[in-house]
Amino acid sequence: MSQAATPADQYASRVKSNRAVVMALVIGAMLFLGAVWALYWFLILRGHESTDNAYVQAPVVQITPQLAGTVIEVLADDTDIVKAGQPLVRLDPADAQLALARAEAHLGQTVREVSTLYANNAALTASVSLRVSDEARLQIELGRARDDLARRAPLVASGAVGIEDLKHAEAAVESARGALAVARAALQVAREQASSNLALTQGTTVAAHPNVERAATAYREAWLAVQRCEIPAPLSGQVARRTVQVGQRIAAGAPLMSIVPLEQVWVEANFKEGQLRQMRIGQPVRLHADVYGHKVDFDGKVRGLGAGTGAAFALLPAQNATGNWIKVVQRVPVRIEIDPEQLARHPLRVGLSMQVEVDVSDGDGAPLALVVVPERSNSTGVFTVASAQADQRIREIIARNLGAGATASAGPVKQSQASRSGRRGS
Repeated sequence: MSQAATPADQYASRVKSNRAVVMALVIGAMLFLGAVWALYWFLILRGHESTDNAYVQAPVVQITPQLAGTVIEVLADDTDIVKAGQPLVRLDPADAQLALARAEAHLGQTVREVSTLYANNAALTASVSLRVSDEARLQIELGRARDDLARRAPLVASGAVGIEDLKHAEAAVESARGALAVARAALQVAREQASSNLALTQGTTVAAHPNVERAATAYREAWLAVQRCEIPAPLSGQVARRTVQVGQRIAAGAPLMSIVPLEQVWVEANFKEGQLRQMRIGQPVRLHADVYGHKVDFDGKVRGLGAGTGAAFALLPAQNATGNWIKVVQRVPVRIEIDPEQLARHPLRVGLSMQVEVDVSDGDGAPLALVVVPERSNSTGVFTVASAQADQRIREIIARNLGAGATASAGPVKQSQASRSGRRGS
């Protein structure tokens, strides 16, 4: 005969039954959530790599003077937006202008001295011709003196000609011979002078003469020094880290301020080593900036992979060969380019934190380490403006100092005349 269950036993049985149901529900819920998470990871998360170790980077262009000077005006300040070629700093141009005036005077004097060389070609050619005529005349006089001596010598024995007359005839021959030797020496000197002067002018004009070109180069340097007293912006961007002050004496190459072209920013995302297995060039990237939050999405693309980890380029790199080695997962910087239109709508600043998520599901691209980076060309033309103006000014100085003689164009003709006269004299 079985004993009837007490109320306590019935309560305990119900509690145990309810506990089993709750545990079954909890386990079922956990299994369901695990399955959902596994399915979500398999379908979505498996094809994405993300990191919050990412920061905005941009080229920071330092503004430095090309020559020393005293600052008389600062035309831009921090946070100002400047355009390429806009003047930023002006230096005192007094010393540079004095040097330019000296260079202009030296160039004019050099042009006149070289013009004199071309003008001397005609005078030296005439001198050579005169010496040739003197030599020919003295040769004739020597021949006459010899003939006169030859006629008188046989007549001395017969007494028709006295000894004194014979001595005079012999003296005339010696005098004519000496005069001819002097004339020939003078002719040689004249030819050497003409040849030397011709060597200084042959094959060129006054404007293209080496002495004039050297003086023109000195003038061009002085001209550029005057232009460089005004320091322009090499490219458009925002001014940052201005340190220059009015009245400051600065040296060439001293940093004055920086310009950051915010339209050229990129993101440097530091991914762990294991996250790089499936990354390829051109894979799409979704980015969020802490300054805008998740309300603003940025689209980008993977552009390249750093050449080494951050530890490899650290100021004090880890020396793992000492024996005190602990494995630390390294991070490699990945360069990510952002859509320029989105940057224009929501500008970023250098150093801002970013959250980066790379879609690595498409693995058809080239591995990051095997991609050859295409050639890029970053250039500015703001420093080449003064060259054409200096050349024009040099031409004006040369023309003014040449005057109406137009020696520059007549130089080669005079040289050829001197050369022909020298050949005839020889």
